[in-house]
Amino acid sequence: LQRSVQAVLRELSTQAPALQSNQGMWRWSLHKKVERDPGKSPALVRILLRELEKAESEDLRHVIIPLLHTVMYVLTKATGITEELYQRIYAFCTRLLTLPTPYCTVALDCAIRLKTETAVPGTLYQRMVIAEQNLMNELYPYQERVFLFVDPELVSASVCSALLLEIEAAQEQQTPEACMRHVVSHALQAALGEACHAGALHRKLQASPRRTLEQYFHAVVAAVEQMASEASPSREGHVERLEEIYCSLLGPAAGRRGGDPIQERPPSIPLPSPYITFHLWTGEEQLWKELVLFLRPRSQLCLSADLEVLDLQGLRPDRELARVSVLSTDSGIERDLPPGADELPAPSSPEMERAGLQRKGGIKKRAWPLDFLMPGGWDGPPGLHRRTGRPSGDGEVLPGVSRLHTARVLVLGDDRMLGRLAQAYHRLRKRETQKFCLTPRLSLQLYYIPVLAPEKPAASRQPELGELATFLGRADPWYQSNVNTLCPAIHKLAEMPPSLDSSQTVDPFILDVITYYIRMGTQPIYFQIYTVKIFFSDLSQDPTEDIFLIELKVKIQDSKFPKDGFSPRRRGVAEGPGAELSLCYQKALLSHRPREVTVSLRATGLVLKAIPASDTEVSGSRHCPLPAAPVTDHTCLNVSVTEVVKSSNLAGKSFSMVTNTFRTNNIQIQSQDQRLLTLSLDKDDQRTFRDVVRFEVAPCPEPCSGAQKSKAPWLSLHGQQEMEATRATPKPLLMPINTFSGIVQ
Repeated sequence: LQRSVQAVLRELSTQAPALQSNQGMWRWSLHKKVERDPGKSPALVRILLRELEKAESEDLRHVIIPLLHTVMYVLTKATGITEELYQRIYAFCTRLLTLPTPYCTVALDCAIRLKTETAVPGTLYQRMVIAEQNLMNELYPYQERVFLFVDPELVSASVCSALLLEIEAAQEQQTPEACMRHVVSHALQAALGEACHAGALHRKLQASPRRTLEQYFHAVVAAVEQMASEASPSREGHVERLEEIYCSLLGPAAGRRGGDPIQERPPSIPLPSPYITFHLWTGEEQLWKELVLFLRPRSQLCLSADLEVLDLQGLRPDRELARVSVLSTDSGIERDLPPGADELPAPSSPEMERAGLQRKGGIKKRAWPLDFLMPGGWDGPPGLHRRTGRPSGDGEVLPGVSRLHTARVLVLGDDRMLGRLAQAYHRLRKRETQKFCLTPRLSLQLYYIPVLAPEKPAASRQPELGELATFLGRADPWYQSNVNTLCPAIHKLAEMPPSLDSSQTVDPFILDVITYYIRMGTQPIYFQIYTVKIFFSDLSQDPTEDIFLIELKVKIQDSKFPKDGFSPRRRGVAEGPGAELSLCYQKALLSHRPREVTVSLRATGLVLKAIPASDTEVSGSRHCPLPAAPVTDHTCLNVSVTEVVKSSNLAGKSFSMVTNTFRTNNIQIQSQDQRLLTLSLDKDDQRTFRDVVRFEVAPCPEPCSGAQKSKAPWLSLHGQQEMEATRATPKPLLMPINTFSGIVQ
């Protein structure tokens, strides 16, 4: 175990090419060793805790979050951890709260879970299995589902079939009865420890019929959840309760472990992989439909009374004016009051305090949460630095409406697939403004695993279609080690012939890594979605709008549009390559001061990138001076213009190409001569626009954010204009992609 942990640490501390092929394998093999021999769990937890304390003392922050995730994953499965060891790990997490994000964010999440697990052992395992396997229970009604989306146009059929076969093979053995046995067995072993006869318990549960198994399952869940919900849970009381269930299951003599001189090795209790549904991507409407179908069996197309009111009433953009009518039962006559209503409570009582803040009957104004249109929340003005590390909460978005469902959407593919996912996400957010039915009930989590074409093996230069995956790997080293290295393994799986012998059990490496990423990747990185408005040379064709997430590429067409309305070029002037373009953009400044720049130049092409290519400094140009801030990670467009520079010498006139780069928040580009433009969004051939004369790019606003302005008649004209300007400030539409730590500073 010590050697395996050291191998994981070396993998994080070095960038040697020899270790690239084994990245992710050391972590997986470490967990497999403990899974095959659960008795090694306490020893592994002590080793990991010792390495965490060493990293804290030596300020080796790059290994803290990977080690925290590793120890929490072990603790979720383990059953023999002492209370003293739990408290040591909890104390370590509380010390990390003084560090900056993302360390304090991950440490806080671990500390919250450890506090419950210390008092009520087995809570993490039980809740995870119930939610992931959709085991119905009133005390813990949460449900989760993993939606795996693969576009057959971008991923080969062999990869799709190989992934589908591996998922189906793993889920065939995960029946509801088997999962309930695992929950009962794990809870009893975690609480009773060595006093639990694991072998006899396993045999008894295997022989129990389904009805009896369900009774013990609900009894164990009730004992764990009721104790965990108490303000100060007692570990001793929890052990006594589960001991009663254990004795009723194996008989009164089971509580006395003195009969067997030779103890058999306890059987391993696996942690079932989550319920995964496999989908072939067909269009941007598919995501909405699958999420609605996920809610339909539970809600039967009728979510709740308050949501029906919302659907009938519609969602007003002016959220302060959204009201719900309440029928008054107060007749206004004193004798109609109920008995005792004339007795006033004490002046300092809570009833008297609430009475001063509430209205009786009549029209009740509903105070919507400030960010109830946005699942991930939004705070403050749009800044340059990318948001990270704040996962969307699973709490209440509307009063009395809790999120019981979690949809974990996992997409496989390259940058083109992420562009299509951004289209679907934007479409979903627009539909939510029209019919507010998913956001109150559903927590949406997005995950991404890069699967690139096998023609380009791993080399020194990153593949062109994997820019966002490269950025996620730079931002989160644990993502780079576990997720970005899955692509070669997926292609190897697709090349292997399918095994016809179902009796052989093979450890599904790819499914295990996917499961680890889904469970432990809770820290999102937010990406700005940009909207582009396109104008065509054909005036009869209406302008169109689209969005992009990663890149917009501009090429100069060979064809020209008609000369009507355009001044002809003077005779004798060399036209040269490229096209004459007019650029009007607003500089991206940390001070948020508006500073517009307008330039005209001849260029052969442009590339607008929303993802920074590297951490190097952006070069300036003779038209665009150096940016005002260094490149770490900024939410802005990085524009690269291939400019044509004309020079004269003795041999005549010549042209050279110079690439100039600058940052901007929004930009307008128009062709000044007869050259037409071709736009390509997110490197996708299906999203190409030809015969373009002008286009405008700006951050995509959250649908209906500041779309309408409320007018107050009591304000002056100047006051109304100020209020409209304040309310019209658009909120950015950000798409979160979950990682293990967010952006490591």
